[in-house]
This record gives sequence, structure tokens and C-alpha cells, in this order.
Amino acid sequence: MVIIGVDPGTALTGYGFIDLSDRGELSVIDYGVICTPAKDKMENRLLQLYSEINEKILLYGPKRGAVEKLFFHSNVTTAISVGQARGVILLSLARAGIDVDEFTPMEVKQAVVGYGGAEKRQVQMMVKAILKLNEMPKPDDAADALAIAICCANTNRFPNILESF
Repeated sequence: MVIIGVDPGTALTGYGFIDLSDRGELSVIDYGVICTPAKDKMENRLLQLYSEINEKILLYGPKRGAVEKLFFHSNVTTAISVGQARGVILLSLARAGIDVDEFTPMEVKQAVVGYGGAEKRQVQMMVKAILKLNEMPKPDDAADALAIAICCANTNRFPNILESF
């Protein structure tokens, strides 16, 4: 099953596609970032994000997706623009008929590292190990997107387990 993980943003949106095999093994398909120019109008940046994420969805055909939940401390302006990017991503996934999960940064860290307060470098090292990569995924937004996809895979490995009880 192909899974897409997305770390939304307007300047940089990280994406990661992984495969969850029938044997429960994870492997990387593709990852990277979608960059939008800061000088462009917001509506054009969102359109670019929408177009590029749709191209990736068509190329890899994920069956499941995960997006990081909005998390901010004090910068409301950043939160609003990230919220707009999240809306575009969620729309793209919904239009493609992809089931979507949303995870907080703490949930992602817990699923990947085993500790919700893990440092960014610890998450990156675990992503490298879990996906058997030769080097740490770069940039950080792409590594975060892969971690989100891993969290989704770990959450959905046994979708009917609770129904059997």
C-alpha cells in the first residue's frame, strides 16, 4: 500500500511516499519538497502547491495519506498560511479519494522514535533506519513528511484488529 505523508507549509511543503508491503515492511518511494516563491501572491502559491501535489498523487497513486496537524505557539500569521496550505493538501487528497489521517508532531515522534519529546535529529535518524536509507533525508520538511507517512503506516498496519475483540 502506497502512503503519502505531508508536512504542510506555504514556502516549503514536505512530501514523502512510502510503501507498506503485505509483509509489513516499509520502503521509500520518493520524497522532497514543493517550494513556492515568497514574492508570489498567496493565491498563486496555493495554486502551485495544489498542482504539484496533484501531479505527485497521480504519479504514485497512494491509497492512504497523512498530514501534520496545525501546531503553533504565537505566530498567528504563520499559522494562518500553514492552515491554508493544509486546506489545499486535504482538498487534493480528498479529491483523489485517499483516506487521510492527521497527526500532531508529538504523535509522529511517538510513532517513529518511541518518545513524543524526541529531538528533530532523533526523528531523522529513525526515519533513515526504518526506511533503510543510505543518508539522512534532506531537507527537514521532507524528513518530517516521511516520518508522518511512517506514523500513518504504523497506525494502519492492523486496521481491523479492534473489530476482532
